Amino acid sequence: MLFNNLKSFFLLSSAVQLSNAAANDYQANAEAALSTLQKWYSTNTGIWNTTGWWNSANCLTTIGDLAAVDGNVRSAAEKVFSNTLVQAQKYNLQQTKVITPDFNMQTFEGANIPSDLLRIAAAANPKGFLNGYYDDEGWWALGWIQAYDVTGNQDYLNTAVDIFKDMKNGSEPDCGGGIWWDKANTYVNAIANELYLSVASHLANRVPSQKQSYLDIATKQWDWFQKTGMINSQNLINDGLNDKCKNNNGTVWSYNQGVILGGLVELNKAAPNPSYLSKANAIAKAAIKALSFDGVLHDPCEPNCGADGNQFKGIFMRNLQILQSASPDNAYLEFFASNAASIWNKDRSKSGNELSVDWDGPYVTPANASTQSSALDALVAAAAFQGQLGNGISS
Repeated sequence: MLFNNLKSFFLLSSAVQLSNAAANDYQANAEAALSTLQKWYSTNTGIWNTTGWWNSANCLTTIGDLAAVDGNVRSAAEKVFSNTLVQAQKYNLQQTKVITPDFNMQTFEGANIPSDLLRIAAAANPKGFLNGYYDDEGWWALGWIQAYDVTGNQDYLNTAVDIFKDMKNGSEPDCGGGIWWDKANTYVNAIANELYLSVASHLANRVPSQKQSYLDIATKQWDWFQKTGMINSQNLINDGLNDKCKNNNGTVWSYNQGVILGGLVELNKAAPNPSYLSKANAIAKAAIKALSFDGVLHDPCEPNCGADGNQFKGIFMRNLQILQSASPDNAYLEFFASNAASIWNKDRSKSGNELSVDWDGPYVTPANASTQSSALDALVAAAAFQGQLGNGISS
């Protein structure tokens, strides 16, 4: 069911408020979960209440991913894109991000930062979707690329191009390549550098006049990333580099295992090389083995992942979906089905179809736009392959 105005985005009919018995109706469940996600969307700010700036970029991407496979939501998704492009740039962040001792991220509003945590320069007003953190910029770039893919609207691609121009300013010379995590130059981590690779690779496939320039950046970035040692001997990616430019053995987070998959798929499209997909599959299978239990994905922080860690798992599922499209594997299909069914049966509120952080249950209150969009990523991945999954895996 489509919508009459911005305030009623995704208010789907009661027909999609499904019961546990329909856990394998992945598309309908994704639509229902999206309806719930949109109750947190602010048309005034263009971002999602109850979550942060970079999380909102992921909400945007998730909506674009569903619109790409489900025509029922495409028209309304286009309204979200156009509103967020205008409104979000006016929003004054007043946020500061820190890296916690377990290498999670934590975002604070205004000056409310515990004295024992390292202070990083507060993010500026995000004109043009730029702020003090290169990873945040990368999330928005990928979100606008997906919006462009769905709509063909050149404004969205131009926005991503402009964001990437700023990301290039983050070049980090001390470790021989890559970019910093932040503009205060405090940390070289995996996620910012994976996003740099992924955005460059995506743009190489969408800006023909500058393909070689973007491809050169992406190829150089991938060569450097492999040499850093952040991909360990188990084909798992640790969080970043220490002050000696060596693997810091930081926590293996699901999102670090995910973004690289999409980046390598796009790099392979731009300049086919069997090693790209081979490495992506090795990382994906290592991550599934290390981070899942009984077929359901988990992060080490659960159930207390904070506002940032709540987002991580969906990012892995989103990028695994991209890898499955490029390099099909029945094991990935089974993983989509098991996670989607578990989320719907075990991690859903009794009313309202709210989805929380522990996909294996029980439902952890309260859910928010971060947990909702992350779980929705898994539902979208299953919906993308609904015909191949058949009846899926039921509880």
